[in-house]
Amino acid sequence: MLKSDEEFARQLQAEEEALMVQQYVLEEHSGQFEQRIRPYINQVLMYEDPVRQEAARKTVPIEELEEKALVSLAKEGNFEPSKIEQDHAFLLQLLFWFKKSFRWVHAPSCEGCDNETVSQGMGAAIPSEIQYGATRVELYSCKYCSRITRFPRYNDPLKLVETRRGRCGEWANCFTLYCRAFNYESRLILDFTDHVWTECFSEYLGRWMHLDPCESVYDKPLLYEKGWNKKLNYVIAIAKDGVYDVTKRYTRKWPEVLSRRNITTEYALSAALANMTKECRKTLVPHVLSLLEARDISESKALEKDPNSQDDASILLPGRQSGDKEWRISRSETSPDDMGSLTCSSCPVRICTDEHVKRIYNAWSPVLCQFVENNFSKSRAVEVLQTFKRSLLDLWNLPYKNRRASINCSNDSQLSLEQLLPSFDELLDSLSLKSELANQMVDIRLAGDPVKTSLALPVALDSLEEIIQNLNECDNFDKTSLSLPLVKLNRIHSGSVLASGEELPFGIATAAFDGTCSSKWEEPDGARGCWIMYKLLGNQMLELVAYELMSANDAPERDPMDWVVEGSDDGGSSWRILDKQTSQLFENRFQRRTFKVGSLAVQSNAFRFRFLAVRDVHSTSRLQLGSIDLYAKATKFQYYMSKVSA
Repeated sequence: MLKSDEEFARQLQAEEEALMVQQYVLEEHSGQFEQRIRPYINQVLMYEDPVRQEAARKTVPIEELEEKALVSLAKEGNFEPSKIEQDHAFLLQLLFWFKKSFRWVHAPSCEGCDNETVSQGMGAAIPSEIQYGATRVELYSCKYCSRITRFPRYNDPLKLVETRRGRCGEWANCFTLYCRAFNYESRLILDFTDHVWTECFSEYLGRWMHLDPCESVYDKPLLYEKGWNKKLNYVIAIAKDGVYDVTKRYTRKWPEVLSRRNITTEYALSAALANMTKECRKTLVPHVLSLLEARDISESKALEKDPNSQDDASILLPGRQSGDKEWRISRSETSPDDMGSLTCSSCPVRICTDEHVKRIYNAWSPVLCQFVENNFSKSRAVEVLQTFKRSLLDLWNLPYKNRRASINCSNDSQLSLEQLLPSFDELLDSLSLKSELANQMVDIRLAGDPVKTSLALPVALDSLEEIIQNLNECDNFDKTSLSLPLVKLNRIHSGSVLASGEELPFGIATAAFDGTCSSKWEEPDGARGCWIMYKLLGNQMLELVAYELMSANDAPERDPMDWVVEGSDDGGSSWRILDKQTSQLFENRFQRRTFKVGSLAVQSNAFRFRFLAVRDVHSTSRLQLGSIDLYAKATKFQYYMSKVSA
């Protein structure tokens, strides 16, 4: 969507006025501009050094990030991604990993006693610091022992790979090296209003993508203008093959930005950039030059459209999160209603890839039934499950392509694990695993796509932990206990989800249905009312007989307290109340609570939760949930088969 004709005309007039002022006020030279840019041209060439690239790669848990990338795609239903899709997903995981592995320094801790320090100004760099480009050294005095701690501002990314600390300059400098180390076309982005970040060319998106390692934010170029309230002027991309003005990608207020561009005229700026780019490309062969020039033209056309785009209007962007709070406030880079993370106020319909969750839940039933049939005591059942849990943990801690674990059956008393093994077959199959028995050892190994195992193992471990907890709380472990919450059959799956809002990228609506404790759905404005709707696959009609809600990992004040559950038989056009709860409390984190639906039989093809209030509406604007599980009434065929099995 573009601006209206009237808005567009006003913008053109404002641009003309700003350019006219520029012509009269500024001299047509680019000396000051070039002086600021040229040091960065030498900087980005360091990213091409094979030694630096290899040093960076050695610090990255490559296989772990590869696994996370493939699992993230699998959660979207993509189990056979192309290389371009894998590369894009890996880049995002590299960004998230870097955020956790690099440390922000406001004031370094004392090198002597590790206590707080205060600034004592600047000092002269010593040779060992100058060697890695530290022309500036900050000095800090310890509040307790008065020792002076030095904080060299290193410019060589090789040293930053070692120190893993700094501020935005060090973060962007080092992260851009990591991107080049994994062969992503990358640029260092210099914002003249004092910030630095990275751009990578995404083959998946077919364009340059913004990545801010300090904030762990990607593809949100309006973060600074809209979230941080920055008054941008020049945003310049510096790469090994050229220097580019990309300011228009980062603004929707181009006339205002243009009025603040007071270093040189636009004509002189373009000439300076063209000259520096020509220098960067002087050794390139014609074929490469032709490709670069074609990409330049494509980007230039896209940049001309960006200031008029309205396609990101629903995304709410936070103020700055990196750095000391007082420092951020002093820079006016916090927003008045700072959410602390990205939010989407009009989230799209998302598809749940969670059939494996249903299969895992169902697969525990034959295991528990076997325990009952063999008159296992509660403690014996827990003992067997703990043994199996240790094997699953062993598998989880191994590289995802080479998962294999063993269980020693020789120490078993009463009924051995060897005899129990067939009851675990369905579970192992749901995890894409298989078992083999030899010499009283049960060998468990991969049986199919390792990514499916990676996707399912966390679900199995979380559900197993809950089963052990529920068993321990059982008064009597017998046939009467083989129902909710211990046995979870007929979980509804593979539907589509729509919510009133969601957190990007880790609190999206489908996170409520993925069966793991490590994720959650978060509604940024849901404390006083929000909703989430689940529409069944293929418009099938089912009767809801129970549901479970699980509290999330933190912030008890965000737990739902009052809600209404509704069903619809026309896809969501009309609703009927199925259950209503008030004043409900979750006493612990990751606590799962089961609610039976006591209404008359109602066939529905969509269900909706209307959350009316959270636990403490006065201290938060948010609602969050660890998980939602919906359970349908067994069909006549399922009921018949269960009787036959019994």
